[in-house]
Amino acid sequence: MKFDTCLRLLSKISNLPLPGKKAQFMMAPIERVTQFSDLDVAKMNPRKAGVMMLFYPDQDHTAKMILMLRKTYKGVHSNQVGFPGGKVEEEDTSMLDTALRETEEEIGISRDKITVVKEMSATYIPPSNFCVYPFVGYSDTPLDFVPQEEEVEGLIEVAITDFLSDEAVISKKMSTSYMDDIDVPAFLLNDHIVWGATAMMLSELKVLLLSGQE
Repeated sequence: MKFDTCLRLLSKISNLPLPGKKAQFMMAPIERVTQFSDLDVAKMNPRKAGVMMLFYPDQDHTAKMILMLRKTYKGVHSNQVGFPGGKVEEEDTSMLDTALRETEEEIGISRDKITVVKEMSATYIPPSNFCVYPFVGYSDTPLDFVPQEEEVEGLIEVAITDFLSDEAVISKKMSTSYMDDIDVPAFLLNDHIVWGATAMMLSELKVLLLSGQE
């Protein structure tokens, strides 16, 4: 997909209703869906984080989206694929402000290069008790990423055509925080397995983009 086509698609989805949990649950393990459905997130008093689903053109004007592989550390999200973003800090004025600040800190893209399109549905992550607020944004020029060495193991530049293909969705046997050796729905993107909360957020984004193509 060329970036001008992607821009038209982003413009269309800016006015579409969010698919919400129905789309997110398509990429959640069946063992977790019931738990999510019955959970009163507000009672969990979760910490909050903002992330950016950032679209941009490469040098050949191919539409891409950036993901990042986190460093290995002592924590539930160690060595996992996710969006640039992070937890709310005292100086943040909104969830969007958090997402933009963290995007600049983690991958070196300043907020003045990002046009925000839409806020997506929040996603609760039980193992870390975080509620994540994703935003869709784009840059209309190629980007020079500067990964934060302390946080980022590597960057994953995903072609939007690959992301939207049926072949990107797989099933993978994995051990999770709540069960060992279960079949987990996942995305296979640039040879990286993307599952869990990131896959759920990507699922809503994919459903929304596909509906915009109809």
